[in-house]
Amino acid sequence: QVQLVESGGGLVLAGGSLRLSCAASGSGFRAITMGWYRQAPGKQRELVATIASGGSANYADSLKGRFTISRDDVKNTVYLEMNSLKPEDTAVYYCYTITQLRGTYWGQGTQVTVSS
Repeated sequence: QVQLVESGGGLVLAGGSLRLSCAASGSGFRAITMGWYRQAPGKQRELVATIASGGSANYADSLKGRFTISRDDVKNTVYLEMNSLKPEDTAVYYCYTITQLRGTYWGQGTQVTVSS
């Protein structure tokens, strides 16, 4: 079993920044891909960003330039730096990991609220 624990969410004014963290723990797993999705009220969950084990990152087109994903493979942690936040970025942010041989795991989500 692999557990993912997110942190760093909260309330921020428009134009501000937040840094989300997601730490994966468990025995004998290797995280191949890590990433973030988000779900706003009344909307479907959407991809935010992913990062492969080699460091290659992909972003939702609408978020390029404002969000940056990174990972620390020693700590099994993925980060999401969010800048110039807008009210429409308000959502629950979920991290996930695709592991080698062990399947896909999700975190419990962390709320990000951007006020105007």
